[in-house]
Amino acid sequence: MRLKGKTAVVTGGAQGLGQAMAERFADEGATVIAVDMQDLKYEKGNVIGKVLDVTDAEACKTFFEETVEKHGRIDILINNAGITRDAMTRKMSDEQWDLVMNVNLKGVFNLTRHIGPHMEQEGGGSIVNISSVVGEYGNIGQANYAATKAGVIGLAKTWAKEFARKGVPVRVNAIAPGYIMTDILKTVPEDLLKQFAAMTMLKRLGEPGEVADAALYLASDESSYVTGHVLSVNGGMRL
Repeated sequence: MRLKGKTAVVTGGAQGLGQAMAERFADEGATVIAVDMQDLKYEKGNVIGKVLDVTDAEACKTFFEETVEKHGRIDILINNAGITRDAMTRKMSDEQWDLVMNVNLKGVFNLTRHIGPHMEQEGGGSIVNISSVVGEYGNIGQANYAATKAGVIGLAKTWAKEFARKGVPVRVNAIAPGYIMTDILKTVPEDLLKQFAAMTMLKRLGEPGEVADAALYLASDESSYVTGHVLSVNGGMRL
Protein backbone atom coordinates (compact mmCIF):
# COMPACT_ATOMS: atom_id res chain seq x y z
CA MET A 1 0.00 0.00 0.00
CA ARG A 2 2.73 2.43 -1.02
CA LEU A 3 0.22 5.04 -2.23
CA LYS A 4 -2.36 4.70 0.54
CA GLY A 5 -4.43 7.84 0.98
CA LYS A 6 -3.04 9.56 -2.11
CA THR A 7 -4.93 10.92 -5.09
CA ALA A 8 -3.46 10.26 -8.53
CA VAL A 9 -4.42 11.59 -11.96
CA VAL A 10 -3.46 9.42 -14.94
CA THR A 11 -4.08 10.82 -18.42
CA GLY A 12 -4.69 8.45 -21.29
CA GLY A 13 -6.00 6.11 -18.61
CA ALA A 14 -8.67 4.23 -20.58
CA GLN A 15 -6.39 1.50 -21.90
CA GLY A 16 -2.81 0.45 -22.59
CA LEU A 17 -0.06 1.89 -20.40
CA GLY A 18 -2.52 4.27 -18.76
CA GLN A 19 -4.73 1.39 -17.66
CA ALA A 20 -1.76 -0.57 -16.33
CA MET A 21 -0.59 2.41 -14.27
CA ALA A 22 -4.07 3.28 -13.00
CA GLU A 23 -4.70 -0.29 -11.87
CA ARG A 24 -1.29 -0.63 -10.23
CA PHE A 25 -1.72 2.63 -8.34
CA ALA A 26 -5.18 1.56 -7.16
CA ASP A 27 -3.74 -1.75 -5.93
CA GLU A 28 -1.25 0.29 -3.91
CA GLY A 29 -4.01 2.26 -2.17
CA ALA A 30 -4.42 5.38 -4.30
CA THR A 31 -7.65 6.92 -5.48
CA VAL A 32 -7.06 7.20 -9.22
CA ILE A 33 -8.81 9.53 -11.65
CA ALA A 34 -8.16 8.04 -15.10
CA VAL A 35 -8.86 10.68 -17.74
CA ASP A 36 -9.22 9.98 -21.43
CA MET A 37 -11.16 10.98 -24.53
CA GLN A 38 -13.22 7.81 -24.11
CA ASP A 39 -14.80 5.87 -21.28
CA LEU A 40 -12.72 3.29 -19.44
CA LYS A 41 -12.59 -0.15 -21.01
CA TYR A 42 -12.25 -1.82 -17.63
CA GLU A 43 -13.61 -1.71 -14.08
CA LYS A 44 -11.35 -1.38 -11.09
CA GLY A 45 -12.02 -0.40 -7.51
CA ASN A 46 -10.67 3.07 -6.65
CA VAL A 47 -10.28 3.96 -10.35
CA ILE A 48 -12.65 6.71 -11.47
CA GLY A 49 -13.06 7.35 -15.18
CA LYS A 50 -13.32 10.92 -16.44
CA VAL A 51 -13.75 12.00 -20.06
CA LEU A 52 -11.40 14.92 -20.74
CA ASP A 53 -9.78 16.45 -23.80
CA VAL A 54 -6.32 17.48 -22.56
CA THR A 55 -5.94 19.88 -25.50
CA ASP A 56 -8.82 21.98 -24.10
CA ALA A 57 -7.20 24.42 -21.68
CA GLU A 58 -10.47 25.54 -20.06
CA ALA A 59 -11.68 21.97 -19.62
CA CYS A 60 -8.38 21.08 -17.94
CA LYS A 61 -8.71 24.01 -15.55
CA THR A 62 -12.26 22.99 -14.66
CA PHE A 63 -11.20 19.37 -14.17
CA PHE A 64 -8.40 20.44 -11.85
CA GLU A 65 -10.68 22.63 -9.75
CA GLU A 66 -13.39 19.97 -9.49
CA THR A 67 -10.88 17.27 -8.58
CA VAL A 68 -9.32 19.32 -5.80
CA GLU A 69 -12.76 20.28 -4.50
CA LYS A 70 -13.86 16.64 -4.36
CA HIS A 71 -10.66 14.92 -3.23
CA GLY A 72 -8.89 17.70 -1.33
CA ARG A 73 -5.59 17.53 -3.17
CA ILE A 74 -3.71 15.86 -6.04
CA ASP A 75 -0.57 14.01 -4.99
CA ILE A 76 0.43 12.33 -8.25
CA LEU A 77 0.12 13.30 -11.92
CA ILE A 78 1.01 10.90 -14.72
CA ASN A 79 1.12 12.69 -18.08
CA ASN A 80 0.56 9.68 -20.32
CA ALA A 81 -1.97 10.77 -22.98
CA GLY A 82 -0.42 10.61 -26.43
CA ILE A 83 -1.09 9.82 -30.07
CA THR A 84 0.85 9.13 -33.26
CA ARG A 85 0.29 10.39 -36.79
CA ASP A 86 3.33 8.98 -38.58
CA ALA A 87 4.69 10.17 -41.92
CA MET A 88 8.01 11.02 -43.48
CA THR A 89 8.82 14.69 -42.93
CA ARG A 90 8.46 15.62 -46.59
CA LYS A 91 4.96 14.11 -46.61
CA MET A 92 3.75 15.17 -43.16
CA SER A 93 0.73 17.45 -43.25
CA ASP A 94 0.11 20.44 -41.02
CA GLU A 95 -2.81 18.55 -39.50
CA GLN A 96 -0.61 15.57 -38.59
CA TRP A 97 1.99 17.84 -37.03
CA ASP A 98 -0.44 20.05 -35.12
CA LEU A 99 -2.58 17.22 -33.75
CA VAL A 100 0.38 15.36 -32.26
CA MET A 101 1.80 18.60 -30.84
CA ASN A 102 -1.51 19.53 -29.25
CA VAL A 103 -2.14 16.19 -27.56
CA ASN A 104 1.37 15.07 -26.66
CA LEU A 105 2.91 18.40 -25.66
CA LYS A 106 0.27 21.06 -25.06
CA GLY A 107 -1.92 18.50 -23.30
CA VAL A 108 0.89 17.87 -20.81
CA PHE A 109 1.27 21.61 -20.21
CA ASN A 110 -2.47 22.21 -19.82
CA LEU A 111 -2.82 20.05 -16.72
CA THR A 112 0.60 20.56 -15.16
CA ARG A 113 0.30 24.34 -15.24
CA HIS A 114 -2.38 23.93 -12.54
CA ILE A 115 -1.34 20.77 -10.73
CA GLY A 116 2.36 21.64 -10.34
CA PRO A 117 1.73 24.91 -8.46
CA HIS A 118 -1.00 23.16 -6.48
CA MET A 119 1.54 20.58 -5.30
CA GLU A 120 3.86 23.42 -4.29
CA GLN A 121 1.12 24.90 -2.14
CA GLU A 122 0.23 21.53 -0.63
CA GLY A 123 3.81 20.71 0.32
CA GLY A 124 4.86 18.15 -2.27
CA GLY A 125 3.91 15.69 -4.96
CA SER A 126 5.18 13.62 -7.86
CA ILE A 127 4.73 14.29 -11.59
CA VAL A 128 5.78 11.75 -14.22
CA ASN A 129 5.84 12.54 -17.94
CA ILE A 130 5.64 9.50 -20.20
CA SER A 131 8.16 10.02 -22.98
CA SER A 132 9.49 7.33 -25.34
CA VAL A 133 12.69 5.76 -26.61
CA VAL A 134 11.84 7.73 -29.77
CA GLY A 135 12.11 10.95 -27.77
CA GLU A 136 15.63 9.97 -26.74
CA TYR A 137 16.98 8.65 -30.05
CA GLY A 138 14.57 9.76 -32.80
CA ASN A 139 12.93 7.54 -35.40
CA ILE A 140 12.34 7.68 -39.14
CA GLY A 141 8.82 8.78 -40.01
CA GLN A 142 8.04 10.11 -36.54
CA ALA A 143 9.38 13.67 -36.52
CA ASN A 144 6.24 15.01 -34.83
CA TYR A 145 6.07 12.24 -32.21
CA ALA A 146 9.82 12.34 -31.49
CA ALA A 147 9.69 16.13 -31.05
CA THR A 148 6.88 15.90 -28.50
CA LYS A 149 8.45 13.03 -26.58
CA ALA A 150 11.75 14.90 -26.42
CA GLY A 151 9.74 17.94 -25.38
CA VAL A 152 8.17 16.27 -22.35
CA ILE A 153 11.66 15.36 -21.16
CA GLY A 154 12.58 19.03 -21.36
CA LEU A 155 9.41 19.93 -19.49
CA ALA A 156 10.17 17.40 -16.76
CA LYS A 157 13.66 18.79 -16.20
CA THR A 158 12.35 22.36 -16.20
CA TRP A 159 9.47 21.63 -13.84
CA ALA A 160 11.78 19.71 -11.50
CA LYS A 161 13.59 23.03 -11.03
CA GLU A 162 10.55 25.33 -11.05
CA PHE A 163 8.26 23.51 -8.64
CA ALA A 164 11.00 22.76 -6.08
CA ARG A 165 12.70 26.14 -6.14
CA LYS A 166 11.17 27.18 -2.80
CA GLY A 167 12.35 24.03 -1.07
CA VAL A 168 9.10 22.12 -1.52
CA PRO A 169 9.56 18.43 -2.45
CA VAL A 170 7.66 18.43 -5.73
CA ARG A 171 9.47 15.85 -7.86
CA VAL A 172 9.19 15.70 -11.65
CA ASN A 173 10.61 12.84 -13.71
CA ALA A 174 10.09 11.15 -17.06
CA ILE A 175 9.83 7.55 -18.20
CA ALA A 176 10.97 6.62 -21.70
CA PRO A 177 9.45 3.23 -22.61
CA GLY A 178 10.64 1.15 -25.52
CA TYR A 179 8.33 -1.16 -27.47
CA ILE A 180 5.68 -2.36 -25.02
CA MET A 181 3.08 -5.03 -25.80
CA THR A 182 -0.06 -2.94 -25.65
CA ASP A 183 -3.10 -3.65 -27.82
CA ILE A 184 -1.79 -1.30 -30.52
CA LEU A 185 1.47 -3.21 -30.82
CA LYS A 186 -0.42 -6.49 -31.05
CA THR A 187 -1.62 -5.38 -34.50
CA VAL A 188 1.96 -5.19 -35.79
CA PRO A 189 3.09 -8.15 -37.96
CA GLU A 190 4.96 -10.86 -36.08
CA ASP A 191 8.14 -10.47 -38.12
CA LEU A 192 8.40 -6.79 -37.18
CA LEU A 193 7.85 -7.58 -33.50
CA LYS A 194 10.73 -10.04 -33.68
CA GLN A 195 12.90 -7.32 -35.21
CA PHE A 196 11.98 -4.92 -32.40
CA ALA A 197 12.79 -7.56 -29.79
CA ALA A 198 16.15 -8.28 -31.42
CA MET A 199 17.09 -4.61 -31.04
CA THR A 200 17.05 -4.93 -27.23
CA MET A 201 19.71 -6.30 -24.91
CA LEU A 202 17.10 -8.55 -23.31
CA LYS A 203 15.82 -9.83 -26.67
CA ARG A 204 12.16 -9.34 -25.86
CA LEU A 205 9.44 -6.71 -25.83
CA GLY A 206 8.21 -5.07 -22.66
CA GLU A 207 4.96 -5.59 -20.78
CA PRO A 208 2.67 -2.75 -19.62
CA GLY A 209 3.13 -3.85 -16.03
CA GLU A 210 6.86 -3.19 -16.27
CA VAL A 211 6.21 0.45 -17.14
CA ALA A 212 3.60 0.61 -14.37
CA ASP A 213 6.20 -0.64 -11.89
CA ALA A 214 8.58 2.14 -12.95
CA ALA A 215 5.81 4.72 -12.60
CA LEU A 216 4.91 3.36 -9.17
CA TYR A 217 8.49 3.78 -8.03
CA LEU A 218 8.63 7.39 -9.21
CA ALA A 219 5.19 8.17 -7.78
CA SER A 220 5.94 6.69 -4.36
CA ASP A 221 8.10 7.90 -1.49
CA GLU A 222 10.63 5.21 -2.42
CA SER A 223 12.00 7.67 -4.99
CA SER A 224 12.05 10.61 -2.57
CA TYR A 225 15.53 11.68 -3.73
CA VAL A 226 14.92 11.25 -7.46
CA THR A 227 13.90 14.24 -9.58
CA GLY A 228 14.74 15.63 -13.01
CA HIS A 229 15.54 12.08 -14.15
CA VAL A 230 14.68 10.13 -17.30
CA LEU A 231 14.11 6.44 -16.56
CA SER A 232 14.50 4.35 -19.70
CA VAL A 233 12.33 1.21 -19.63
CA ASN A 234 13.33 -0.31 -22.95
CA GLY A 235 15.22 -3.55 -22.39
CA GLY A 236 18.44 -1.89 -23.51
CA MET A 237 17.03 -0.83 -26.89
CA ARG A 238 18.90 1.34 -29.33
CA LEU A 239 17.19 2.58 -32.48
